Amino acid sequence: MSLLWPILASLAAVLIVTPLVIRLAFRVGAVDDPSAAARKRHARPTALLGGLALIVAIMLGITVAVWAGMLPGANIHLKNLLGVIAGLFILAIGGALDDRYNLKPSRQILFPIMAVICVVAAGIGIDYVSNPFGGQLRLDELQFILFWWHGVAYKFTVFADLFTFAWLMTMTYTTKITDGLDGLVAGLTVIGAAVVTAVSFMKEVSQPDTAALALIVGAAFLGILWYNFHPARIFLGEGGSTMAGFLLGVLAIISGGKIATTLLVLGLPLFDVCLVVFNRWRAGKSPFRTSDRTHLHFRLLDAGLSQRQVVLMFWFVTLAFGISTLLLSGWEKLVAIMALASLILAAGSFYVVWQRRTR
Repeated sequence: MSLLWPILASLAAVLIVTPLVIRLAFRVGAVDDPSAAARKRHARPTALLGGLALIVAIMLGITVAVWAGMLPGANIHLKNLLGVIAGLFILAIGGALDDRYNLKPSRQILFPIMAVICVVAAGIGIDYVSNPFGGQLRLDELQFILFWWHGVAYKFTVFADLFTFAWLMTMTYTTKITDGLDGLVAGLTVIGAAVVTAVSFMKEVSQPDTAALALIVGAAFLGILWYNFHPARIFLGEGGSTMAGFLLGVLAIISGGKIATTLLVLGLPLFDVCLVVFNRWRAGKSPFRTSDRTHLHFRLLDAGLSQRQVVLMFWFVTLAFGISTLLLSGWEKLVAIMALASLILAAGSFYVVWQRRTR
């Protein structure tokens, strides 16, 4: 069976289910009211619960892929797939609760933590980190057997598991915190999934099962983008915004530890989040505070660009650096990451200078 069927199943599901989720959101009160905060950019109350539409679409795509024998595969084993599915359900449930009841950050974080633990427990991990100048740094040498099950030893690989946990939490919160403009994160996820798909089809990688999962994820976020692009009829919500980074982080690991590749794809929002957190910490504010306008995309809006222009610019930069990962290798990717960081610092400096001149 062609890969086209899981893609179509995921895409069709999100296109059909999203209008129903919008109605559900208004019925249960899971709505983002623009009058609640000054940083809100939308003009009217907008539905949340985007994560529910996404999980339905992704699950249908996975079901079709499993039925067609595309999943599990040589690189995504059954226990890996079950761990990812469990993590997605946890994020969807936690996201729906937060969209409806606006949970405190201390409670919000419990769901991503549980989702990431499911993935790590399912055997998905980063066993080594490649040195851009040659060689590898092994992370799987210090291990402890936790228990045996049907003759299989379940281990805690100290450095690998801790690094994987930190990586997935970072990716999950990068897209969660970046989700401030219509269609921004959904588009970034589509681009990220496309890059992982291209990497998976490379001759030296050759991972059709990874490509299948990436295509299913990309199709789901492409479908919801139809409703999420400006002016949005539905927001990704807590569930959808955390699923985006969570899935891209998992795909990066499964596709052969393509950490540098994903850093380039999500580099712009990641560096932006790091700068925002650092500036808040330096100013004595909570790093988790989200009521200010210090993000790069908000600064670009203040500089006079429209929502669509800012989102398209983010997509263009992400796509450009994503394509570069298919052409670069080793130390060249390190140079590209440094160039991306310089680009963001330059944009931030320009904004500061512009703001001072307009006062």
